[in-house]
Amino acid sequence: MATAAFRAAATPIIPAVEADDRYKHKYAIAIAVTLAATLELLDTSIVNVAIPHMMGNLGATLDEISWVSVSYIIANVIVIPMSPWLSAYFGRKNYLTGSITLFIVASMFCGAAGSLGGLIFWRVIQGIGGGALLSTAQSTLWEAFPPKEIGIGQAMFGVGVMVGPTLGPTVGGFIVDNWSWPWIFYINLPLGIIAAMLVWTYVKDSIHQERAEKVDWLGIGLLTVTVGSVQWMLERGERYDWFESPFVSGLGIVFVVSLAWLIWHELNTDEPVINFRILKDRQLATGVVMGALLGFGLFGSVFILPVFLQTLHGFTANQTGMVILPGAIASAITMAILGRKARSIPDGRPVIVIGSLLFMLCMWQLAQMTMDTSQADLFWPLVVRGVGLGLIFIPLNSIALASLPPRDLAQGTGMFNLMRQLGGSMGIAVMATLLSRFTKEKKSLLAEHLSITTPDALARIDAYTHGLMAKGMSASVAKQVALTMMDRTVSVQASVLAFSRVYLLSGLALLIVLPLMFFWKTGKGRQAVQMDAH
Repeated sequence: MATAAFRAAATPIIPAVEADDRYKHKYAIAIAVTLAATLELLDTSIVNVAIPHMMGNLGATLDEISWVSVSYIIANVIVIPMSPWLSAYFGRKNYLTGSITLFIVASMFCGAAGSLGGLIFWRVIQGIGGGALLSTAQSTLWEAFPPKEIGIGQAMFGVGVMVGPTLGPTVGGFIVDNWSWPWIFYINLPLGIIAAMLVWTYVKDSIHQERAEKVDWLGIGLLTVTVGSVQWMLERGERYDWFESPFVSGLGIVFVVSLAWLIWHELNTDEPVINFRILKDRQLATGVVMGALLGFGLFGSVFILPVFLQTLHGFTANQTGMVILPGAIASAITMAILGRKARSIPDGRPVIVIGSLLFMLCMWQLAQMTMDTSQADLFWPLVVRGVGLGLIFIPLNSIALASLPPRDLAQGTGMFNLMRQLGGSMGIAVMATLLSRFTKEKKSLLAEHLSITTPDALARIDAYTHGLMAKGMSASVAKQVALTMMDRTVSVQASVLAFSRVYLLSGLALLIVLPLMFFWKTGKGRQAVQMDAH
């Protein structure tokens, strides 16, 4: 009844357009929205490499400067599920152009910020602008391409989604090494202006979306509290020892209560800001769960590899980015090929299984890394991971949205992107926690089996001591330093073992979720379903 009332009260925001005109500028639209989405994701990770420079320039502690990243992500995640409603309310063309413009202006003020408070404020505004650049961009592409070419548009978008987070450390490291940290924000200006001009020129309002006559202020407030509290909890949980902290426990309680209230309210209002009713679609409900696990494995693995390379191998951010880059290129090439062949794939489920197995193979190979692992040793495992992710992304996204009616497509893409982002945040939080705990466990276990009285330990300490004495150190000081070096060696080995376990768990996350594919009504992607209907 509520849905019928909503449909009756809603009014179309634009007249129908001719199909031929609708597809005329499809590639310009794809370039525009993909560029915008890439910028949004790039800014999620590009800041991390500049944090030490910001701390010195702004006089901030590590805990304070971390809000430069946290504030952007929280604002971004809050806006993502609201984007379909905002797009319908203001019109897709106006909303996308306005969001990119807001993102550009906020980027300029971020670079010019002279205080920590000012930088955090403009990062929040930047995150609000960037929230539209994922789900709205993706739903735009579903309409910009004819049914037989939808895979091409989604492949272009997928390249931006996969490459954006990977390029962040590479681009950020290059900028910080050669210029200064404000330029990680200024780089958004020329690219953002190009994207905004293309969107304003070529993007049309959706012929399917309907504009609500009332603003669901309570829904917006509850959504903000729900998503903000869970994202804040995930960002701060490891630092405050999770639920041992009253603050983190409080955030958890706020999340549970506000989520329950939000779901009840949105299901009982005629014009909801987020339409939970679309989760009655079995394809979508299963797809968003799998999307969350994809984000968990992807972002979790992307997070821990740079930590391994930089903390244990001493790589710079730029060197780390160059190690990861081949995998991103492999992912882009895979999605480009798959996008062109999407309509000829009768069932995407075997492709997802193959991609998940390749991802697991990469995680197993990374789990074999030691301190002797070289940059060349990582090339093929990361290429395998890139191919695997490319094989997962397009069919999973397409099958999840396969049976949605056109009017619900924007809400579906918003839900899918929200869950992938939250899954990614959870992946980072869980991996960081497990890495810390596994390292402590392994160090304790190694210490039990390694005593300074054992022959191997005595020989190593003696070698350290004589080496230090040869450099002019006294015997007593050399012995103490040798013991410290031995402890560091044990810590490093414990870290290597901990990383190994975390990699395997990251790979298992995707394998565990594969049985959910049995709940799908069909393995056909949205492209095939639309072509059948056509």
